[in-house]
Amino acid sequence: MYATPHIPERPADGLPMPRRLGAILAVAFGVSLSVIDGTIANVALPTIGAELGISAADSIWIVNAYQLAIMVSLLSFSALGDVVGYRKIYIGGLMLFTVASVGCSLSGSLQTLVLARVMQGFGAAAITSVNTTLIRFIYPKARLGRGMGINATVVAVSSVAGPTLAAGILSVADWPWLFAVNIPMGLIALSLSRRFLPANPVRISGHRFDWRDAVMNALTFGLLMASVEGFSHGLDPRILSLGVAALLIVGFLFIRSQLREPYPILPFDLLRIPIFSVSVLTSVCSFLGQMLAMVALPFYLQEACGYNDVQTGLLLTAWPAVIMVVAPAAGMLVERIHAGILGGTGLTMMAAGLFLLAFLPEHPTDFDIIWRLVLCGAGFGLFQSPNNSILIASAPPERSGSASGMLATARLIGQTTGAALMALLFHIVPENSTHTALLLAGGFAVTGAVISLSRISLPLPEGLTRRK
Repeated sequence: MYATPHIPERPADGLPMPRRLGAILAVAFGVSLSVIDGTIANVALPTIGAELGISAADSIWIVNAYQLAIMVSLLSFSALGDVVGYRKIYIGGLMLFTVASVGCSLSGSLQTLVLARVMQGFGAAAITSVNTTLIRFIYPKARLGRGMGINATVVAVSSVAGPTLAAGILSVADWPWLFAVNIPMGLIALSLSRRFLPANPVRISGHRFDWRDAVMNALTFGLLMASVEGFSHGLDPRILSLGVAALLIVGFLFIRSQLREPYPILPFDLLRIPIFSVSVLTSVCSFLGQMLAMVALPFYLQEACGYNDVQTGLLLTAWPAVIMVVAPAAGMLVERIHAGILGGTGLTMMAAGLFLLAFLPEHPTDFDIIWRLVLCGAGFGLFQSPNNSILIASAPPERSGSASGMLATARLIGQTTGAALMALLFHIVPENSTHTALLLAGGFAVTGAVISLSRISLPLPEGLTRRK
């Protein structure tokens, strides 16, 4: 017998002001910490490697351990949130992330640092698995897009703040402070979360979390990530074949078991909702194209256009900077314009910017590059908030955690595939890899635009119906 959602006697359509402000601030603090720590250690890898006496290849595990931990646990945390409550998962993730940051800052060897980074990754997975779900309950249905716009802005700022923050810290302190700065921020986020975050207005009752399925989920996504990385980096075909074979066997068993579940960790019940599955696919295409471009552009600007690394970093800031302006505006526009139209228009703009970047003049000026990057960022910002809103709102309230987890998983799949595809292009078209990558990125953006526009014929979820 299927479990039924338990609905307590309390209002569920958002929090009143000013508590709403405190709650969204709590979410913003947690999300920014989890996103920043995905990149903050990159700049310091040579320094950390030298101090710990490890090779450059081994130091990559400091980054990969964090990303892998997020990938293998994200959907499990989101499904657990549907059962025990999103507030508990979010606060638990913040606590684990903060404690793990202490461990990172005190690490004296690669082994302890990687272990602490894994724990950090699990904490970040818990945070990001339910953050958009919490926004659904923080904001009234009719204002959901505004909350998603704020969230998109926080992610955009945090994604570029990591390297800049790392450079500033390393100019005055040693590398352990890269992780120590998380401690006061984590404590502030915990204080705000305990005071302002709402409890679940709807929760699945009579349903237990299946830890066996969680292990199968971790194995499936771990093997998937390892296979993609191994293929893109030219791993021995025999080892790669074994990994792919293991992925197919474990993945088949996992999917077969999930198809029988009323509330699966891999949310097939949600993927059967047409507008939800279309929005997930649109998200994968958009982030795949964005990551391809973000990895290719530094090489393109430095090798083909003659910029140095500092100039390149400053130029590339134009992309996320414009998202900060456009994403909140798009979150308000979704109240009046169909999210499918906004998403399709935004990804069309992003595709145009990418194709224009692929065909820069032979000797481009800064302005030639910046206005194309602004077009890309504006398009992505116009797409992101409406797409996230429609994806979260299309799920039943009691499955909001799984919807949030699927949104984050779509982003990670797109980013991981995009980075791996760029590595593959370096191998198969070394003379023309960056140009090819920008053309492919534009193609993925066009594909996402077409898929997004197909949503116009589908009914909108409650709360996103356009108001006159």
